[in-house]
Amino acid sequence: MTCGPARADKRRMLTLSRAFRTLIFALLALVAAGASVVAGGSKLEPLTFHTAAGPRAVQVEVADTPERRQVGLMYRRALAPDHGMLFDFGAPQPVAMWMKNTYLSLDMVFVTDKGLVHRVERGAEPLSEAIIDSGAPVRFVVELAAGEADALGLKPGDRVSQRLIDAAAGR
Repeated sequence: MTCGPARADKRRMLTLSRAFRTLIFALLALVAAGASVVAGGSKLEPLTFHTAAGPRAVQVEVADTPERRQVGLMYRRALAPDHGMLFDFGAPQPVAMWMKNTYLSLDMVFVTDKGLVHRVERGAEPLSEAIIDSGAPVRFVVELAAGEADALGLKPGDRVSQRLIDAAAGR
């Protein structure tokens, strides 16, 4: 008489097995879909620095709203090489940045509305409230992990291309 309950147990096991496979598949799909999305829900976009040594590509999150610009890379514990954040201030203006609540040392690349590097602040001190000034009106700031600006060979006058920068520069 164990025939009936054994079949029910087998059906439950098959149902559970299918549900488990479906769950695993759904989780893998989410991971694959999120591969180009980083913390904060922003998609990565290509940005290229045109240096004396040639083009250097990185992937950036775009901070183009007041809320995204305010948070920036705060609270992050890691930033992959060749990755960063592009801040778009909408119009050329003097820009003042700081490192409050930012655990990573960063390089800050101040970029004009013409898409040219104005200046590079290397190795900004984590958690500092010291003001880092653009030194002139700029429209964009690119934040990279400390040391990346040197690794990329960045210097004032280098051209930067990315969809927002190119649009601002009329390219």
